[in-house]
Amino acid sequence: MQHTLTQLLDEKPGLRFIFTGGKGGVGKTVSAAAIAIRFAEQGKRALLASLNPVHSLSSVFGQPLSGGSVAPVKGVSGLFAVEVETHEVVGRYRENIGRRVREFLKWADIPIDAKPFVDIAVTNPAFEESAMFDKMMDIMLGERGNYDVIVFDTAAVANAVRLIGLSKIYGLWLGRMIESRKQALSLRVQLSFRKERVMDEVKKDPLMADLINMNERFLQVKDLLIDPEQTAFFFVTLPLALPIAVVKRFIGMVREYNIPVGGVLVNEVLPTDVVSRHPDETYLQNKYQEQLGYMRAIKNDLGELVCGFIPLYDGEVVGLEIVRVVAGDLLKSEPTYWSSL
Repeated sequence: MQHTLTQLLDEKPGLRFIFTGGKGGVGKTVSAAAIAIRFAEQGKRALLASLNPVHSLSSVFGQPLSGGSVAPVKGVSGLFAVEVETHEVVGRYRENIGRRVREFLKWADIPIDAKPFVDIAVTNPAFEESAMFDKMMDIMLGERGNYDVIVFDTAAVANAVRLIGLSKIYGLWLGRMIESRKQALSLRVQLSFRKERVMDEVKKDPLMADLINMNERFLQVKDLLIDPEQTAFFFVTLPLALPIAVVKRFIGMVREYNIPVGGVLVNEVLPTDVVSRHPDETYLQNKYQEQLGYMRAIKNDLGELVCGFIPLYDGEVVGLEIVRVVAGDLLKSEPTYWSSL
């Protein structure tokens, strides 16, 4: 392990946006919560935002944080959290898309029912991710002035890749929409008899103004997402074959979008001292030996990126007290055998 999580975070004092991702059930939310607590307990204002359709923040902290509004995390000064309600975000996004389609047809003087076009626009496979990407932009741009750091707990890999992938697709789509709108407005002026009046209307085109505004917001977020001094994506895995394979693929995908990789966090590591105290428990000893093999694989394949470990506890990680323990372990602990693997 070249750098611990503490060293990585200390080396980048300007880090503002942190993402955690990985296969479902590997401990993304717990890791995000532990990192957010670390910043809050340093005296910084931290916002923990869940973009996962199946939220876990309320369960992990053992206190109500649902409802889609930012709320303080009781017991941690300076820490706030929000579980973004997918259905609300998607609903608003659907209304906005419908408005833009109707506006487009109205200005094109196309006298047809806009509903089928709206239905097609809002039923594409990545529509929910588009809506969540829009919400993520809102949080990054709207809340960065209110918090020192924003930690995003993303959905499982498939959703997260589509979400992150939209950082490129979204820009391409906007560019084409703006160019198409320019051509349509230009034709409208050329074909009109009262060009001065039409020119005035074109200058006030609400759809073009909307698209330009969206593009400006997108370009700001894109600059933030690819800035290694402000953004880092941490991957969480378990010492098991499938999560390791998923993380390796996931890292490649995120790098394709030029998003800085912060490191890899390994969760549910069997503590050696606990295993040593139970030499006669065959199941435990076998699991430990099996895990050693996977830990060796992690070191071989991801070694330079590994920056933190979370032990396997004797109970579920639920409640502020145990999340604080996780934060401490994640920032400091390393299995005694790691260097010799």
